[in-house]
Amino acid sequence: MRIIFNAILMALEVAAIVAVAWAGLHAPLLFAAGTAALALGLGVSLEIARLNNEMPFYFDRQPGKLRLFTALVGSTEAFVKALLAGVVALLTFLGTDTERLTSVAICFGICLFLGVQIVRGLANAFQARPLRWGYFRLAAPLGLLFSGGLSMLPSPGITEMAKRAAFDMPERPSLEQASEFLFLLKQSFDDIVERMLGLVFDPGVAQGLAALVSVNMLSGFVLALYAVAIAETIRALESKV
Repeated sequence: MRIIFNAILMALEVAAIVAVAWAGLHAPLLFAAGTAALALGLGVSLEIARLNNEMPFYFDRQPGKLRLFTALVGSTEAFVKALLAGVVALLTFLGTDTERLTSVAICFGICLFLGVQIVRGLANAFQARPLRWGYFRLAAPLGLLFSGGLSMLPSPGITEMAKRAAFDMPERPSLEQASEFLFLLKQSFDDIVERMLGLVFDPGVAQGLAALVSVNMLSGFVLALYAVAIAETIRALESKV
């Protein structure tokens, strides 16, 4: 029975990951709104809890009305992060090139699967708290994985981007057209950085360093949110058995 139950949990985990990637691909606006809501819902309590533990580190004499202060600062930080997560989620999946967006969704799903495994592995091996550890520490490694994956996508180059901006872009582009242009511009910039680093480092090292400084790293926060949400849900189901 235990084997069957674990198989069911694994199937649910994979289904949740596929559903998240599918939502981003086919309903980017709703996905962005859901991401912002998830970030705000998870972030408020976590940011306040973090500040309650960090106050002695920042202040020799803690501010008066400490609870009100931590609640205000924590809520503000959570709101800013939620807004950032929503914008990043929208720019990640919004565009006009269906083939490119499908590749982005596949890369997102793979990184999300790895993120869930990392969180669950840490929880099982070291009794780490998935929600807290993942929310504050998982964004950077997942962002690097995602950025490295997207670096494999072709880049049109700055010259081609200039031509598109001059001749192909309408005077008032749609949200999808603007997002597509921004993504390609970002890819072109990353390609330039990689070529510059390639003058000093080996090609593989240059590609990794370029991925590290890419704007695509911001998507790691979105990945971390869904990774901890899925991991916590699976953990809750396991605890009931």
